[in-house]
Amino acid sequence: WFTIPAILGTAFFLIRLSLMLAGADGGDADMDLDVDHGDSTESFKILSIQSVTAFAMGFGWGGLGGLRGAGWDPTGSLAIGVVAGVGMVWLILMLMRGVHSLQQSGNVPLAHMDGATGEVYVGIPGEGKGIGQVRMVVNNRQRIVNAVTEGMELPTKSRVRVTRVNEDNTVTVVPA
Repeated sequence: WFTIPAILGTAFFLIRLSLMLAGADGGDADMDLDVDHGDSTESFKILSIQSVTAFAMGFGWGGLGGLRGAGWDPTGSLAIGVVAGVGMVWLILMLMRGVHSLQQSGNVPLAHMDGATGEVYVGIPGEGKGIGQVRMVVNNRQRIVNAVTEGMELPTKSRVRVTRVNEDNTVTVVPA
């Protein structure tokens, strides 16, 4: 009763974990406990493949430990198996929430660059006759963006300030 769930649960858990680490999307890696009880299908989000596998693994190893390791009777081993299974589901849910909270976009929208200062990375031809590049720090991230200027040519390492974000994903800069 305990060996088969322990071995199958552990094997399936390790396979799913290695696939997730390799980038394969198992389809239910996000085990969100924030349930809206207005829709009955939302109540079953916790019953994902990963949580069922974690329960089987915890139940099997916990029950086997109680039965063979501690020498308990089957009833006590069953109880410790259920507690260990529920504990494993809780642990996996907390770990998945922690991993999900680490997700962050590294993109900085060009709109946030209006008024930012930086340094010319690739010289910018004057009078809007070509595109250069500007390096700047926006939201604690260094970005290199294409830039134009309406004034005189701006050589490399010149300090500049963004005056406008253009429709063609460039910025217009002036000397700072």
